[in-house]
Amino acid sequence: MPKVPLDRWVESFVDWLSDNLSGVFDFLSFIINGLVESFSSVLHMTPALLFVAIFAAIAYKLGKWPMAAFTVIGLLLIVNLGFWDETMDTLALVLSSAFISIVFGIPLGILCSRSKAAAQTLTPVLDFMQTMPAFVYLIPAVMFFGLGVVPGVIASVIFAVPPTIRLTHLGIRQVPAELGEAAEAFGSTPTQKLLKVELPLAWPTIMAGINQTIMLSLSMVVIASMIGAQGVGASVYRAVTQLKIGEGFEAGLAVVIVAIILDRFTQRLMKSKR
Repeated sequence: MPKVPLDRWVESFVDWLSDNLSGVFDFLSFIINGLVESFSSVLHMTPALLFVAIFAAIAYKLGKWPMAAFTVIGLLLIVNLGFWDETMDTLALVLSSAFISIVFGIPLGILCSRSKAAAQTLTPVLDFMQTMPAFVYLIPAVMFFGLGVVPGVIASVIFAVPPTIRLTHLGIRQVPAELGEAAEAFGSTPTQKLLKVELPLAWPTIMAGINQTIMLSLSMVVIASMIGAQGVGASVYRAVTQLKIGEGFEAGLAVVIVAIILDRFTQRLMKSKR
């Protein structure tokens, strides 16, 4: 039985995209680079101690002293270990990926909740995006956007956006129909019903999706470092390739601290609306 030439079909399709849509890819690269650089500039311009104080205040507001103490100790440990600049690069990458995922994910989740056809169309696409190994995304991303932070962001978005779409869809679908009917009876437009009834009630579920999106974006930092993205992931990757176990542990610990802080922040935001 002859082999289906799937590999050649994919390569031909990728080559066609590269030849005919190069202008689109250049524009996307410009936008994403600008977004990452904007986050990075703000983070790097903020003095480390001021950044720690701001995050400690947010942590105290959300979770009182235990959360604030962990935030201060964790961030000061990152400063002490010498990974502050790399951590800010990583945070810029994560914030950019999460921002893009949220901007596209929430509207698509709302669309799925409104249209059964859209939900049936997007579900297998989301399954494919979540189950495909992240390394596979890097191949076309590098071909279209070259090396650097942009293909890392693209791969992170593809990997991280499904939870936001799925849980936005789920949250809105779980809103009791009686509340929607009551809003319509009082003369609410579909937009008013969405903004004032459905989204506020679905907020905890939506925040759970955003939480997962941020965590998945953060999990991509080491993989993104393989194609030129800077940050703590590059330090982890370099330590692994050079068998520097101690340095790799320190860099990995910085990633863990950032992950725990972001996770606790989003969880508290989720609970605050319940």
